[in-house]
Amino acid sequence: MAERIEIAESRRWVIKVGSALLTNDGRGLDEQVIANLVEQLVALRERGCEVVLVSSGAVAAGIVRLGWKSRPHLLHELQAAAAVGQSVLVQSYENAFKGHGVATAQILLVHDDVTARDRYLNARGTLKTLLRLGVVPIVNENDTVVTEEIRFGDNDTLAALVANLIDADALLLLTDQQGLYREDPRRNPDAELVQQCDVHDTRLDGMAGEGGVLGRGGMVTKLRAARLAARSGTETVIASGRVPGVIASITGGDNAGTWLRTGKQPQNARKQWLAGMVQIQGSVELDDGAVRVLCESGRSLLPVGVRAVQGSFARGDMVSCRDSSGREIARGLVNYSADETRRIMGSPSGLIEGLLGYQRDEELVHRDNLVLV
Repeated sequence: MAERIEIAESRRWVIKVGSALLTNDGRGLDEQVIANLVEQLVALRERGCEVVLVSSGAVAAGIVRLGWKSRPHLLHELQAAAAVGQSVLVQSYENAFKGHGVATAQILLVHDDVTARDRYLNARGTLKTLLRLGVVPIVNENDTVVTEEIRFGDNDTLAALVANLIDADALLLLTDQQGLYREDPRRNPDAELVQQCDVHDTRLDGMAGEGGVLGRGGMVTKLRAARLAARSGTETVIASGRVPGVIASITGGDNAGTWLRTGKQPQNARKQWLAGMVQIQGSVELDDGAVRVLCESGRSLLPVGVRAVQGSFARGDMVSCRDSSGREIARGLVNYSADETRRIMGSPSGLIEGLLGYQRDEELVHRDNLVLV
């Protein structure tokens, strides 16, 4: 089978690693596994790729540190384990990356941070800034304070939402299995590995199984995550984190693990997702120059190009961008509220701070959050 060209050409990666891998199946954090993982991530960065690491393991590490024999069921005990384990986990990563001269940043998210529109913009901006600065963001769910995510969430889903958030080219889900099998390999040792398949193929649903004791994410959640990631055109690979050099192998385009293909161009897929994401909350009228820039150059909408504001919208809401005759030409997630937009419209971006007393962004609507209609 030919090499996976789309995967090999990916330059922005979200890589998720599960609890079972990091905690040596429940026997505490495996420092050697973390060292090997970090070494592979550093090598990927040296190839010119950007990396966001989504790491499970906080609750599992806390369970071991507290001397518990099994995962508790009481919510506050889970939160206590997460609080104990998160500091252990992040310190292990920081020490490992520091040995390679790479800075890390701890990012604790809940699902609202990547689905609520105003927090989506904040999280996206922070993560993309960290990548630009050469920092490796280490993302985990904020299990210490969140209730629903501990009960029902999983980091596979979070990794997919992060992939949507930063326009990742590819998502790699590292697990303790070789990939997705046509049958449960624990029951049938001769089960066939699915090497590649369209992510929306309904036959995949019957092949997915459930997770282990310490982890929460079985193949069901990984399939769901791959479909979430596909909304913005992100390709997904599920592979075993126990295979030596697995990250170099997968990111190099080798035929390993299970590749769940999107079949869409990333930009088109993301624009479709964005267009259907939320309802229109207001509109802005653009001058002819701004209309031309948006339609012909694919650039961001700046405040200087806005002539009028209609409706009441908040930061992160979807607004309609219209020309002087009222025809809609684009829509996008706005960086400033309707009130703020009225105060800065017609002005160069350099004057925003003087007009408002602060500046969040230079753009009223960034091109990545803008779709022509």
